[in-house]
Amino acid sequence: MVGNNGPVRVALIGFGLGGRVFHAPLISSVPGLSLVSIVTSDPTRQVEASESYPSAQVLDRPEAVWDSAAEHDLVVVSTPNSSHLPLGLAALEAGLAVVIDKPLAATAEDGRALAAAAAARGLLLSVFQNRRWDGDFITVWRLIDEGALGPVHRFESRYERWRPEPKPHTWRERGAPEEAGGLLFDLGSHIADQALQLFGRPTHVYAEVERRRPSVEVDDDVFIALTHRDGVHSHLWASVVAAIRGPRFRVLGLRGAFEKHGMDVQEDALVAGGRPGGPDWGSEPAEQWGRLSTGDDVREVETEPGAYQEYYAGVAEALRSGGPPPVDVQDSIAVLEVLEAARESARTGKVVELPDQAAAEPSK
Repeated sequence: MVGNNGPVRVALIGFGLGGRVFHAPLISSVPGLSLVSIVTSDPTRQVEASESYPSAQVLDRPEAVWDSAAEHDLVVVSTPNSSHLPLGLAALEAGLAVVIDKPLAATAEDGRALAAAAAARGLLLSVFQNRRWDGDFITVWRLIDEGALGPVHRFESRYERWRPEPKPHTWRERGAPEEAGGLLFDLGSHIADQALQLFGRPTHVYAEVERRRPSVEVDDDVFIALTHRDGVHSHLWASVVAAIRGPRFRVLGLRGAFEKHGMDVQEDALVAGGRPGGPDWGSEPAEQWGRLSTGDDVREVETEPGAYQEYYAGVAEALRSGGPPPVDVQDSIAVLEVLEAARESARTGKVVELPDQAAAEPSK
């Protein structure tokens, strides 16, 4: 827990796309959090961090945070996946609460090591699964919870892009297993987490994990099929070679269906320099709303406002009250187990059966 006097003091490690576009703006927009340190060794990013957040000190190495642990309460790790384990462990050893960008680690075993270290020290450890606060996902959750679709039997989720030319010299394009690069661990972390939140831990996993673009080292086209305990089938796609995108969500129930195209608006707003706080934050224009059909009756459904800032508001509240974080680390370990099963299925061409574990029950 953090005392009630003054804000939660945050050190952000990493100022690449994740740190610059997502974490720093969201942390700065949440009352009760103060971004006091930004760690990056890149000179250009150091200048940008100083100009964008003049009240934060810019450090060139994570060890500077451990050396001044008494001046911080929370460390946010937004760095390449291979560094999540060592940086997370070092922050915990320094006595600091930790948020790690998804995926939690490069392997489920590493994720369990982080969870054990946090539990042993009584420190908060959470994972930035921001897509739980996508407006369209919140809308799907509400429709299912209200029974608008009846019993759901199929859930389809797509996270598709068109990037026929690989980005050179980025860690996400490196093929070494310890890098945990590629789409399966990147976008797959989002779509698997959403499916598990809605329908719980799957019993069986089938996957196709492909390298479509010439000369790439990592997967760039992924399909995952999950069979959940109650019989729901989740079909999940992630691709950067989709010139025409399918629906973001398509949910089929026995009394109706919901279909939604287009991505949540918050990422583009953050890239453009927007910040949460205004009355229209996260709101989609009407032309992007999804459709609910019960056969002859088809109507548009207004998309719930997205709210990425609620993740960090939940972190601040958990640190104040000692209550649970907004994303349980066990959920993210379950996601890693599913992704590892998907990789094994793709390698063998067979369906992988997951052991039964109650820790990954849906949290709604």
